Amino acid sequence: MMRQAGKKTVRVGMVGYRFMGKVHSNAYRGVPFFFDTEVVPILQGIAGRDEDAVKREAQILGFATYETDWRRLIERDDIDVIDIVTPNHMHADIAIAAAEAGKHVISEKPLAMTTEQGRQMLDAVQKAGVVHMVCHNYRFAPAVQFAKKLIEEGRIGQIRHIRAQYIQDWLMDPNTPLTWRLQKDVTGTGTLGDIGSHIIDLARFLVGEFSEVVGMWDMIVKQRPLGENSTEMGEVTVDDACSFLARFHNGAMGVFEATRFAGGNRAGNRFEINGEKGSIRWDLENMNSLQVYFQDDEPALQGFRTIHCTGEHHPYTSAYWPTGHSIGYEHTFINLMVNFMQGISTGVSPSPSFEDGLRNQYVLEAVEQSILSRQWVAVQSI
Repeated sequence: MMRQAGKKTVRVGMVGYRFMGKVHSNAYRGVPFFFDTEVVPILQGIAGRDEDAVKREAQILGFATYETDWRRLIERDDIDVIDIVTPNHMHADIAIAAAEAGKHVISEKPLAMTTEQGRQMLDAVQKAGVVHMVCHNYRFAPAVQFAKKLIEEGRIGQIRHIRAQYIQDWLMDPNTPLTWRLQKDVTGTGTLGDIGSHIIDLARFLVGEFSEVVGMWDMIVKQRPLGENSTEMGEVTVDDACSFLARFHNGAMGVFEATRFAGGNRAGNRFEINGEKGSIRWDLENMNSLQVYFQDDEPALQGFRTIHCTGEHHPYTSAYWPTGHSIGYEHTFINLMVNFMQGISTGVSPSPSFEDGLRNQYVLEAVEQSILSRQWVAVQSI
């Protein structure tokens, strides 16, 4: 780390630069603008295979330098953090190499392709003593953090149920071209790992650890064009839709659904949690609001109330705008990166860490095993 105007700086090297690269870059730039942290991120280098593209993106995203080989980025002495925003099959090699080089590591989700890879990644960062984090950003929506606070305070009592879904519709057109997210050797699983991993992480964050699962999935469109206006077709090798039931160690029951074929749902990341004293609902498409029901309200007034989580007393919101002025998707990443910077400052990996990523991976693996075996499967513990 270096010092800049009295602050410690960490120099970020990012591998990848498309959708998530833009999101992460914006988050790093937002951290010192909105928050007073001990550590300030500097966009030092970015890596990508296409030199013309990565050079252009380095300028757009604000990185000082670029590389065409991620290994060169890791080898550099002026890089403190490696941020992984590549397709899933590259996560393990990059993270392990970065840890062995003494770099702090942050990775997009899901952490790995398999639990074996996830274990190797966790072992590598723990052995190296570097700070690590996985980007389950929805934990950091203020309304979700407030839901966590209400649950920890016992406001809804013992949890009985969670109903969670992440449903989209961007693949409904069978002429939508084949992407890496639809190829098993690159992504691992389809909707299960891509968007199902988010609701698994939210469930672990809010309810607790999974005990056992049973699921089903479907491949709705089996072939897609290899590109825009292409007549050549490629095979889809992952699930388009997945659902599963779960039991948690604390006795709660769960129902989960992930699909890209739910017409009219652009980003329907939603959950409802029912406890002995009340219930909580949240929806990403209305992310600043939290619906809460308390059983002990007088009967004439019972029902869900809507809390607009934009006040100074709600998590993270005092850093942004006056009460009632909403924040957006990008702010969940700024809030996440604030935790990452604080972790680097203290030397303690914040949650969700690679350990959380591995625990999530065990749930994903158990769901897949249950589908293939057509039976309930216990979720392995670390």
